[in-house]
Amino acid sequence: MRLLFLGDVVGKAGRTAVTEKLPGLVADLKLDCVVINGENSAHGFGITEAIYQELLDAGADCVTLGNHSWDQREALVFIDRAPRLVRPVNYPAGTPGRGAALVEAKNGAQVLVVNVMGRVFMDAMDDPFAAVEREVEAAPLGRVADAIVVDIHAEATSEKQVMGHLLDGRVSLVIGTHTHVPTADHHVLAGGTAYQSDVGMCGDYDSVIGMDKAEPLRRMREKTPGGKFEPAGGQATLTGLIVEIGANGLATAVTPLRVGGVLEQTGLGRA
Repeated sequence: MRLLFLGDVVGKAGRTAVTEKLPGLVADLKLDCVVINGENSAHGFGITEAIYQELLDAGADCVTLGNHSWDQREALVFIDRAPRLVRPVNYPAGTPGRGAALVEAKNGAQVLVVNVMGRVFMDAMDDPFAAVEREVEAAPLGRVADAIVVDIHAEATSEKQVMGHLLDGRVSLVIGTHTHVPTADHHVLAGGTAYQSDVGMCGDYDSVIGMDKAEPLRRMREKTPGGKFEPAGGQATLTGLIVEIGANGLATAVTPLRVGGVLEQTGLGRA
């Protein structure tokens, strides 16, 4: 199986990059499964039902969220009729939606996607490690799931690395989201789990983590209230990680993907 995970889609620029480039990538790279983090896709804050469908239509098999899950209030309602939309599993009991989903990939494989939020420098949440353990044990690799993807939406690299080592050999991929800057530590761990501390974003990198530069520059220098953050509107870079997964559900290779925008282009001959 060849799986692509795309980083946080930020605003219209990020959505445009996904809708324009992903269908071609699915065909050219023979992608069996695509997972996208969509928590910043609605003008930088949250997701709407229309955007969720737009990402699926472009080729996504599952969409994950994070700390902006409920910024668009409609998500509290439509998430229950969106089986391929996954919010952090360690929200308190009774939160709408699901923290994990077993989805069918393009090649018919069963892929378990788990979304979890970190607690270091983030909002107080239930134990992320115990929550993910429960989902992985309920649908173990090789018996229920052909592949398992864990999106850890977190600030601290150390917390993401702990998750990677905890799950090494039991899941296909542990990938970090939230900080919007791709890290250079993509590799396959000793037990066969692909790992990257942060996959980056699908957005305009001539920005401050996807936001137009003017207000962050003013706010950090002057320390006074001002305008709202607005997503940057320039050409976006589609940023992700391609994972080759063997018959046992474990990773055999990883390749970073960067297409369009200002970053250096990479990814299986698509520079």
